[in-house]
Amino acid sequence: MSTVFHRMPKKTLPVAVTGDGIEIVDATGKRYIDACGGAAVSCLGHSNARVIEAIRRQSQQLPYAHTSFFTTEPAEALADRLVAAAPQGLEHVYFVSGGSEAIEAALKLARQYFVETGQPQRRHFIARRQSYHGNTLGALAIGGNAWRREPFLPLLIETHHVSPCYAYREQLADETDAAYAQRLADELEQKILALGPDTVAAFVAETVVGATAGAVPPVRDYFRKIRAVCDRYGVLLILDEIMSGMGRTGHLYACDEDGVAPDLLTIAKGLGAGYQPIGATLVSAKIYDAIVGGSGFFQHGHTYIGHATACAAALEVQNVIAEDNLLANVQARGEQLRAQLRAHYAQHPHIGDVRGRGLFVGIELVRDRTTKTPFDPALKLHAAVRNESFNRGLMVYPMGGTVDGKIGDHVLLAPPFICTASDIDRIVERLTDAIDAALPSS
Repeated sequence: MSTVFHRMPKKTLPVAVTGDGIEIVDATGKRYIDACGGAAVSCLGHSNARVIEAIRRQSQQLPYAHTSFFTTEPAEALADRLVAAAPQGLEHVYFVSGGSEAIEAALKLARQYFVETGQPQRRHFIARRQSYHGNTLGALAIGGNAWRREPFLPLLIETHHVSPCYAYREQLADETDAAYAQRLADELEQKILALGPDTVAAFVAETVVGATAGAVPPVRDYFRKIRAVCDRYGVLLILDEIMSGMGRTGHLYACDEDGVAPDLLTIAKGLGAGYQPIGATLVSAKIYDAIVGGSGFFQHGHTYIGHATACAAALEVQNVIAEDNLLANVQARGEQLRAQLRAHYAQHPHIGDVRGRGLFVGIELVRDRTTKTPFDPALKLHAAVRNESFNRGLMVYPMGGTVDGKIGDHVLLAPPFICTASDIDRIVERLTDAIDAALPSS
C-alpha cells in the first residue's frame, strides 16, 4: 500500500517516470498520449528543454524569496509580459501557486475593494450553475457544481447562482444567439435587483466552461451583455480563465475572442505548463488604486506567492509560445480536432455535441441524440471512457454530472499546443475506439 495519500486511494496508479513531448512514459515503458494536458496544464508537453533550463538557471541564482521582503526579476518581468497582452484595464498581477488560490485572491480583492471605497454592504457574489472555480472553500462556494459542493455545504459562504450559457442544453429551438444572450443577461439583472443592487460585489464566470460541463463556449455577445449589466449596477466582473486562458483557446486570454475586459481575471494551469506550480490574478487599475490609496495593504497572502523559480518557468513558457507561433498552431489543430470528431460522429446516436475553442474540446455523450437524454449515471460512462482510453495509451479528462451535477457525461480534451496534425489523427483514432468500447451494447 502506498504511503502517499492519493486522491483515489483505493486505486493502484502506474508510476510516471519520464516525459517525451506530448507523451508520458511509465515505469514499465508504456507510453501515453497526454490528450488532456493532465488537467489542461501541460501545454508545451513534458520535455521542453528551454523551460527546464530556465528553472535550472533561476534555481541556481535564487530559488525563492519571501514577498514581504523582496520582489524578484522574474516576477516583475512575467507581470510586465502578462499585462502587455492583457485586456484593457488589467494593469497589475498578483501571483499565487494555482487556480484555487487565484480565485480566492480575486474574491478577497473584490470584497476589499468595496470596503476600501466605503461600500461594505456589498457582500453577495453571483456565479453560474454547472461552473467550477476550485476546491478551496471560497472557490467551492462560488462554484455551481452540486456534486462537488454537497459534502461541504455547511462550511460554504452563501452564494447565488444563475443559468450558465450552455447553448446545447438550454438555448431554445427558435431562439437566436442574441436573444439567448439577452435572456441570460436579463436573468442576471433580475438576480442583482432581487438581492439589492448595492449589496452585490461581483459576478464570476468561466470564459469557456471547463471540467464541469466540457469546453462550453459562450454564444456571441453573451459577455458583452453581461458586462453591461455589471456596469449598470457597479458590480465587478470576475472571469475565470484558469483552464481556458494562456493560449488554450488560440488566444492568450480567452475573453479576447469575446471582446470584453473583466475587472479581475484568474489564470493558472497553462501559465506554468506544469513545469512549476503557479497561478495569477490580473487586477484592474481601479481596484489596485483603491487599495493603494486606502489601506495600502492587501489583507491576504500565501507563503509561496510570487515564487521566483515558478515565475522564471512561466516567463519562459510565454517566450516559447510566442517565438514558436504556437497560438496559430492551437487554432489550426483545434479546427482539425473538432472537424475530425464531428465528421466521425456526424450520425452517431450517442454523441450529442462536439464543441469548444482552440485545443479545448468537449464531447457530450447521450443515450438519445434526438432528445438529448443522458445515460443513466449508474453506468458511470465517463469513467468507462477514461479507462478504455488509458488502456489504449491515451489520457483524456471525462466527467459525469454534465447536465446538473448528477446526470450527463462528457469527455474533455486539452492536448499540448505542440501537437502536429498526425498527433491529432492518433488522438482521434484512439479516442473513438475507446468511446465505442465504453458505450453500452444495447
